[in-house]
Amino acid sequence: MAEHTSSSITIDAAPADVMGVISDFARYPEWTGEVKETEVLEKDGRGRALRVRLVLDAGAIKDDHVLAYTWTGDDTVSWTLVKSQMLRALDGSYALKPVAGGERTEVTYRLTVDVKIPMLGMIKRKAEKVIIDRALAGLKKRVESGPQA
Repeated sequence: MAEHTSSSITIDAAPADVMGVISDFARYPEWTGEVKETEVLEKDGRGRALRVRLVLDAGAIKDDHVLAYTWTGDDTVSWTLVKSQMLRALDGSYALKPVAGGERTEVTYRLTVDVKIPMLGMIKRKAEKVIIDRALAGLKKRVESGPQA
């Protein structure tokens, strides 16, 4: 299996509130920065996304890809790449753990990216770290800003 990068952050909100933002793909363009467009292609019986198309513009990497999502309970979501123009792999997960009696949430984001163009491993890890850090900071800011209209 390819190497992955992971990082964690603590958010001042309950896990359900954090997962609510993570699972609201339609609003990703409002807070993620790199995701410009989303389309949920398939949902499960609980209304959670199973397949999502995302249009990404991260400077050097512009892509239109589809991810397949797996929901484990109410505290973990993982995804794998289904199809992409530029990527060979985009596998990751968000795992939520309640802290401070459930009033706060530790979010751990794991990510593995592999591009179709040749790239040194250390450059890929650095890119993964930037993606993770931006995503976690954006998630924290979005969740802590309160319910969205």
